[in-house]
Amino acid sequence: MAGRYADPASLLCKICACRRPVQNPTLGRMTPHSIAVLGLGRMGTAIATRLVDNDWDLVGWTRSGRTAGALETTDDPNHAVAKADVVLLALFDGRACRQVVDQVRDSLRTDTIVLNTSTIAPEEAARLARQLGTRYVHAPVLGSVPAAAAGALRILAAGDQDALDRVRPVLDVLGTVRRVDDAATAAALKLIANSSLAGAVLALRDSLRQADALGLPRAQVLGVLELGQLGGLVARKRSFLTDTPTAGTAEFTIGALAKDMALLATASDTPLRSAADLADTPAAPEADIAVAATVPTVDVAVLEPLRAYIRGHATGDPTHFRDAFLPTAHIEGIRNGAFVSWRLAEYCALFDGRPAPDEPARSRRIDAVDVHGTVATASMTLRHGTDTFTDIFLLVHIDGNWRIANKAYHRHSRSDGTAPAVSRAERRSFVGQAE
Repeated sequence: MAGRYADPASLLCKICACRRPVQNPTLGRMTPHSIAVLGLGRMGTAIATRLVDNDWDLVGWTRSGRTAGALETTDDPNHAVAKADVVLLALFDGRACRQVVDQVRDSLRTDTIVLNTSTIAPEEAARLARQLGTRYVHAPVLGSVPAAAAGALRILAAGDQDALDRVRPVLDVLGTVRRVDDAATAAALKLIANSSLAGAVLALRDSLRQADALGLPRAQVLGVLELGQLGGLVARKRSFLTDTPTAGTAEFTIGALAKDMALLATASDTPLRSAADLADTPAAPEADIAVAATVPTVDVAVLEPLRAYIRGHATGDPTHFRDAFLPTAHIEGIRNGAFVSWRLAEYCALFDGRPAPDEPARSRRIDAVDVHGTVATASMTLRHGTDTFTDIFLLVHIDGNWRIANKAYHRHSRSDGTAPAVSRAERRSFVGQAE
């Protein structure tokens, strides 16, 4: 062999040197080269493949026992971590992280760094940090499988500075690093980032539903949406969004995003609409998040009692209210500072079968409907002259039909802050605005 590697021994030495840990010139210490990846789902496999492609020695393990392409795997997580400089966790949730850490803890070397890229609750991240001490780095990632494969993840890293310096070469292969103060903060920020993604998916769902209701062609709608604020999401997920979606591999699943939103709602102790919306999506949890944007609007059957209620106001005919409400229903709210509760018969007696004189100028709009099995909630805005009402409905599915079980309302105050009482003589003008 000609050239400077003609000596086989010299060539062998050169190859071996390439596989040794890399000297960090800043710290004067060896950076990790042997990695155990615990969790080989979509993201775990993408991360492991990226590291192997960049010449890192790696062994993987997955709780399901599935193999992961050409990656070297083992069926024993303790074997995977025994010689690892870094143990990288890419697991579904905090419970899985706790179980796996407990399973391998006795096999970890004292100098092994545990690098957790999983999306878990802030409290769970803080607990792991306390349990593992300075050798724990919490580093959830922003981005999905394509970003992992391209080394374009954005990583929120929190941990002891020495531990962060030791795993920095690993993180740099995967993407760009943003330092965060502590594990709980890193976990919370990841959930907030995913909340914005959930909001975008649900905003896209609303746009597609409205477009369908208007009879607009889906291809034309998607083309226009690509020009707006949702353009990036639509462009990436277009294959899932067309009238005839093509089968594709999920990059981020509905189940995973719903789990993240449930974690956020629990951690913040604040209602989060996207948590309920995603949890109730009638699509497979393993489907890509884009599928959640294509779910049709609520069954028209649940809208029928609400539309009957609207017809009652528009015509002044109480028959429509009897069709809309259960016989046991109450209509309740605050009037002149006092709580009022009308039985259905009392409420119907306020209407004399004729529309209000200003009916052409009035409007009513169903704002939201949320179905949960055999119960549903709905809200509606009614503009009657100078008054605006917000109605909140509880509906039940009984004997094959949806009916309104109860209604509560709020009458928005006039500019002078008063809401005049309705006398018997005023009932004629009250048609359609009895709340």
